[in-house]
Amino acid sequence: MTMRKEAYAAAVTPLKSGGREIDRAAIPEFVTFLAEAGLDGVMVTGTAGEGLLLSGGERRQVVEDFIAASPPGFRTLVQCGAQTTAESTGLARHAARAGAAGVLAICPSYFPLDATAQQAFLGAVATACAPVSFGVYEFAHASGYPIAHDVIEALSAQHANFELIKISDAPWERFSPYLDHGLRAFCGPEGLIGPALEAGAVGVISALAAALPRELLRAVHERDEGALSLAKALRATIDRFPRQAALKAILRHRGLPIELDVRPPLRSLSPHEHRALINGLDEELDAGWRGPRPSSPSHEERVSELPL
Repeated sequence: MTMRKEAYAAAVTPLKSGGREIDRAAIPEFVTFLAEAGLDGVMVTGTAGEGLLLSGGERRQVVEDFIAASPPGFRTLVQCGAQTTAESTGLARHAARAGAAGVLAICPSYFPLDATAQQAFLGAVATACAPVSFGVYEFAHASGYPIAHDVIEALSAQHANFELIKISDAPWERFSPYLDHGLRAFCGPEGLIGPALEAGAVGVISALAAALPRELLRAVHERDEGALSLAKALRATIDRFPRQAALKAILRHRGLPIELDVRPPLRSLSPHEHRALINGLDEELDAGWRGPRPSSPSHEERVSELPL
């Protein structure tokens, strides 16, 4: 029997006051929106969530608020990578104690870590969150360098809780080798969902799903050419604009109480960009959906499935 693939949103972080404060009041409705769409959970404080621009205290508060707002079985993965080992391990320990289903870590940016330093950093984070599942967040475009494959093999041998990997590299030639380590692999790029799931990835962790979860779920569960093409096209439209601001603009347009604020030095969309984004998405949705939209299985129907 083919195992059902999982789908997580790479969640935005609701902000207010010009991006200076966490908008805690907006989180429960946002979580409900994602859970009712049929997603399995969220990853918080990642790239879409502006995690590296938040203070350690803010990141901890976001984790606690998302977990507190989640219905039973709706899982929270936490991206705990930061610029120092001490900060990353502290975030990982907190996430584990707060009830996270898993911890992921991207390697620090600016100072390229060699294999020895990568192994030490990632191993420390894995130890800090044990026995909660740990994974690496491979995104060379953001960190500035790839995680060495020898490092992944060594971590697998040394840490029993090292089980996960989120792969956000593209094109396929850079993405696919990370599927060969026997980990529970999640696809980040919407344009690679089809081949990634066919090649053994267990699911996706998608920024598109933060704002358009049903369209993402259609691509994951159906995987026909139309659904996959639509997800790819929608993400391409979003990526014409500053991503975090664009996702919040879509959520606001859909009626969620999400302010348009992002954390400086990120910027919000101009009025012209806002109109162009919404019009572009409407055109893609009109072209991409044919016939009645399929219903996703309810969250309650999936609570007991596929423990992380």
